[in-house]
Amino acid sequence: MKARPSRSNILRGVLLICRGRMEGLAEIGTGPESFLSSLAPMVAFPLVGCALMATQGRVVDGITDFLASLVAIMAPAVISQFLAQRWGKAGGWYRFATAFNWCQWVLPVLGAILVLVAGALVQAGLPLKAAIILLSCLLLAYAFWLHWFLARHALGFGRGPALGFVLLVNVGTLLLVGLPQLAAMFAGAPLAAPG
Repeated sequence: MKARPSRSNILRGVLLICRGRMEGLAEIGTGPESFLSSLAPMVAFPLVGCALMATQGRVVDGITDFLASLVAIMAPAVISQFLAQRWGKAGGWYRFATAFNWCQWVLPVLGAILVLVAGALVQAGLPLKAAIILLSCLLLAYAFWLHWFLARHALGFGRGPALGFVLLVNVGTLLLVGLPQLAAMFAGAPLAAPG
């Protein structure tokens, strides 16, 4: 496998993976450089948001928002690396984490498509709240399936262990992102939402 694939290979790999084709993993790359390349754009967007808030005089809000986003971005990588090492799957972790990061970009695109579908469903007579709940559940189910697919094929887990891995990574991430929000809420100082 190539350590530093070209951008066109990354795109092809992501499209294959997101369609359930494990040969897409060969296009993503493995190793620290590939992982850092996949992480860079995920960190860059919140950093730009922080800088924009700072130019508006909201420096503390910008820093808080950036740090919350950074926790949300890094938590899956840290938790999955710990679990992969504990369960003897550390050899595939760079491939998993790199593919996971790149595939995250598909979810907002699908979300935007589902917004259009929701509009069509509402026009057809489905109540707005029902359309939003239905399509949100579909997007969430797809995100979990994609994570499970990567755990199975990048890390080599069986079906059951892959499900356990996905649940632990997601629950751990939710706790790391959500607990500071809850603590701030109870302390009376709301934090900005990540993103």
